[in-house]
Parts: sequence; C-alpha cells; structure tokens
Amino acid sequence: MATLQGGLLGPDPGALSPAQQEQLRNFKIQTRIANEKYLRAHKEIELLISGFFREMFLKRPDNIQEFSADYFTDPRLPNKIHMQLIKEKKAA
Repeated sequence: MATLQGGLLGPDPGALSPAQQEQLRNFKIQTRIANEKYLRAHKEIELLISGFFREMFLKRPDNIQEFSADYFTDPRLPNKIHMQLIKEKKAA
C-alpha cells in the first residue's frame, strides 16, 4: 500500500480479487442508485440542502462549521421545511 502526502495510505489494488472488485463495483452502483431514488422521493432533503446553501451564500459566515450546526439544529427548521412542502404542493 502506497503512502500518500500527509501520511495517508492509498488504495491497494491487489488487496481484492477480481471477483471481489467486481462485487464491490456492483455494490457501489446499487448504493448510488438507491441513494438517488431516496433523494428523489424525499423533497424535504432538497429543501434542506438548497436552503442551507442559500443562507450560507447570503450570510457568508466566517465559521462554516458553527453556522452549519446552528442552521441544522434550529428548532424552527422542521416547520420551515413543512411550510415549503405545502407551498410547493399548492403550486403544483
């Protein structure tokens, strides 16, 4: 296994057999498909992420980690998302 910059270990292509590599590749593909289906079925996730980025770009916080923690732990956030979902359903 090769050592990368910063002392991290890189991938070891010989660690898996060709059959295991193919199985891992198929698992990754299926996981991505499942994730995409989940995200498409849950509009609230899109609203959470787009709302977060919108606020982050508007406010440009110095400490993004603190801003993120405050944003996602805001007790009003679930209600905001719920109201946006209702608004979008009415518009459709």
